[in-house]
Amino acid sequence: MDASGMTEEKIQSGNMPLIFGLSFVLAFLLSWSMTYVVVHQAHFDSLFMDFPEAKAAVTELLDGKFEGWKNNYRTFGHGALHGGMMSIVFGLPILATNAMFERKGFKYIWVNGLYWFITITLMGGFICQFLPK
Repeated sequence: MDASGMTEEKIQSGNMPLIFGLSFVLAFLLSWSMTYVVVHQAHFDSLFMDFPEAKAAVTELLDGKFEGWKNNYRTFGHGALHGGMMSIVFGLPILATNAMFERKGFKYIWVNGLYWFITITLMGGFICQFLPK
């Protein structure tokens, strides 16, 4: 609370149903967009990511059979890796830039950056592992 300048009065004055409802909608939007980062098979261009398998994948695509490649790299660890990278290369620069212009300190950036790193890493892992195949 100290790092962000939050007081008990500010906490009590918020419209909690609106805050939690909007947070849920924004989290859904984030998870939907992350699908295309952590699940490589979500788009055609990803067929060419695996060069040794590219010819077989294109053949399967033309034959209408997608079974040979559609589940590659569908693990929690793979999704978590890409989620963590996404949080560092997208989330941290945005968070840090906003914090600097708001005159927040390093502690504020560290706490919020770590929170979003953990959140997006776990989100990426769960999406990659458990999204229906």
